[in-house]
Amino acid sequence: MISLYRHSAGAGIRVDGVGYSGLTITPYFDSMIVKYIAKGSNFAETVARMKRVLIECRIRGVKTNIPFLLNVLTHPEFETGIVTTGFIDENPGLKQISESKWNFASDEQSDQRKVGEKERLIRYLANLAVNGHPPELGADPTKINFDHSVDTTKILTLPEDTPASTGGMRKILLAEGPEGYAKAVREHKGLLLMDTTWRDAHQSLLATRMRTKELERCAEYTNTALANAFSLEMWGGATFDVAMRFLHECPWERLESLREKVPDVPFQMLLRGANAVGYTNYPDNVVHKFCQQAKASGVDIFRCFDSLNYLENLKLGVDAAGSAGGFVEGAMSYTGNVADPTKGKYNLEYYMKLADELVDMGVHSLAIKDMAGLLTPKATTMLVGALREQHPNTPIHVHTHDTPGSGVASMIAAAQAGADVVDVATDAMSGLTSQPSMGAIVSMLQGTEEDTNIDKSLLGPLNTYWENVRNLYLPFESGQLSGSSDVYENEIPGGQYTNLLFQSRQLGLTDKWPEIKRKYAKANIVLGDIPKVTPSSKVVGDLAQFMVSQDLDATQVVAQAETLAFPESVVQYLRGEIGIPPGGFPEQLREKVLSSRGLEGVDGRPGASLPDYDFDQAEKLLKDKYGSFITDKDVLSHALYPNVFSEWKEFESVYGKVSKLATDLFLSPMKEGDEVDIELRPRRGGQRVIVKLVSIGAPREDGTRTVTFEVNGERWFMPVTDQNVVQDADIRRKASGDGEIGSPMPGVIVGLKVKEGDVIQEGEALLTLSAMKMETVIPATSSGVVKHIAVNVGDKVEGDDLLVEIESEE
Repeated sequence: MISLYRHSAGAGIRVDGVGYSGLTITPYFDSMIVKYIAKGSNFAETVARMKRVLIECRIRGVKTNIPFLLNVLTHPEFETGIVTTGFIDENPGLKQISESKWNFASDEQSDQRKVGEKERLIRYLANLAVNGHPPELGADPTKINFDHSVDTTKILTLPEDTPASTGGMRKILLAEGPEGYAKAVREHKGLLLMDTTWRDAHQSLLATRMRTKELERCAEYTNTALANAFSLEMWGGATFDVAMRFLHECPWERLESLREKVPDVPFQMLLRGANAVGYTNYPDNVVHKFCQQAKASGVDIFRCFDSLNYLENLKLGVDAAGSAGGFVEGAMSYTGNVADPTKGKYNLEYYMKLADELVDMGVHSLAIKDMAGLLTPKATTMLVGALREQHPNTPIHVHTHDTPGSGVASMIAAAQAGADVVDVATDAMSGLTSQPSMGAIVSMLQGTEEDTNIDKSLLGPLNTYWENVRNLYLPFESGQLSGSSDVYENEIPGGQYTNLLFQSRQLGLTDKWPEIKRKYAKANIVLGDIPKVTPSSKVVGDLAQFMVSQDLDATQVVAQAETLAFPESVVQYLRGEIGIPPGGFPEQLREKVLSSRGLEGVDGRPGASLPDYDFDQAEKLLKDKYGSFITDKDVLSHALYPNVFSEWKEFESVYGKVSKLATDLFLSPMKEGDEVDIELRPRRGGQRVIVKLVSIGAPREDGTRTVTFEVNGERWFMPVTDQNVVQDADIRRKASGDGEIGSPMPGVIVGLKVKEGDVIQEGEALLTLSAMKMETVIPATSSGVVKHIAVNVGDKVEGDDLLVEIESEE
């Protein structure tokens, strides 16, 4: 038996005999030991088998002595089987290691474009285990502690005796088009429902953090249970950018995957007029192309609104959605109280005039978009009744939030006053800042003229499913335990409420939350008493937090406007960058803010003067950076959110498509001893990987921990920089020259091309840095031996941070 060994004390060989047919080899992996034993009918066969074992060995992310061992096994003297204890000392060339000499598998390469999807996902799990989630995700770390042995991937299935689908409401829309669908809705007996569970409900309750997997698992059941619904709201609003920004998913893939699973219910999205699904103005051709692609990917109904009810912005959205072939719902952003004549400019006359203008634009239905839940039953009856009388042939759709707890009563009033459709959410995802309860409205209207014709027996299992899902997303709950009737005074939109609460915590203003709500109402008046919905609601929220943090009242804001450092969103609003509010701007405040900054107001529609976006040039640039797999939908995502898109692709280059992970794995770090099953390719016949976290090593001097996994029984070692250690010890030092190579700019390490001990030449690629929206290869500035690598894949670095040390061979 012959044993080879190498460790910190050096390399050695022990000969127990010659001619034996067994061979034991002990490679080291960053001070850890793995033992391989090969046997054969003779020594030559045994050596050949051991060579194959070492070449096919998969050790990720750490330096190994496998190339050295292969040098030994292929040395002519060793192959005779007759060697002594001086063999290694007598052959120093064995220590000249070159991995390129051996045919290692391509996914062993450092180039991240060649690294396998499996390896990137394991790197994500390793980083999550060491560093947890970044604070920006907004998860409460005290609630991220899931049991990974519990199956969270159960699909909601229909009973076997469920009748086959007859096509649902979407069948009418596809056959008769938007005008025919509008006519059918008006002629429909009973109240129709739109379910917001897949969009506004989780946006309002869970900060829009719902992943696609949870929607897919109940999609086919929902297609049957809600076949008689007017629509499912499942896209648009904040779901578009949050998918890329926080969930690291493709929003288009969500739309298309769910469209495939839900063929019978119309899909509805929220379109922010000239802002599309963004927070700024875009060139007209971007808005039009976006609507065309959204329609092609599965959207049927476009609810088009403007945050200020500014007609010019609304018209662009209506025209874009209509020219794409969509059913266009013109929405009036509701604020004030039409039943209270003391509430000022937002009276019944205001909304009736706005409705007339929307109908003249050619919308197929009218929507009352009550973002904060301000519609009382009395106000609802007045507004819906007047609209029904004035527009007898136009469907009326009412949207509210249940923040004050009166949503069900208001929606019942809407139905009785002549509304055709109201918005609801599955019981488990309803109430508070979400929409009113679907089950409550279905039950209360059962047997009446407004009967919804929804089979309540199918709602029970759907509700149970969402109860379990909501438990999975506990880390994103706002902590709100009850309704809040003070919304009638502060008018905070339901979709903003949870986000504003989270932002307040981040700013250290948690104890001042009641004051922030009061200042929100004051900030609204300072800004001119405006409708509040994205992006105008952000303007009011930013000013409210600013007033609290600076201890300012409304009078001081106006008096000191020339010297105050207002949030940028407030300055942009006063310039007119999101449109003109009803009744105009607060001119005293506006004049002070703009003149003190040397700014001029925007004339007319803010985006009207923007030049067309060059999609061809953008596609070329993106393909040059990311490869030929870039699609038209990727180009659109980049046009709307260039920075978010680039950061998402940067994340994927390091951690892969984490959308493949179950939600408990995506959210909750694995612990030592946890074993999980990951399905990599469910649509290609399935490829499953069993992953066990064996250990998380102690931090070394440079802050690196080695996370050890077993992947299908094979040991993987992933180095991860412990960011807490690096920050606490100030380990990330600057390069000093003299063989030390620093980062040329801030960025993220997405690929390592060398290992410690490698002999490299000047100009040879060392690593890849993603920075300034481009990937940059960092070359060696001199020839020599790689002495130290100071970073790991996924690390964020600043300019001049030390990356690699090279020691001259001279």
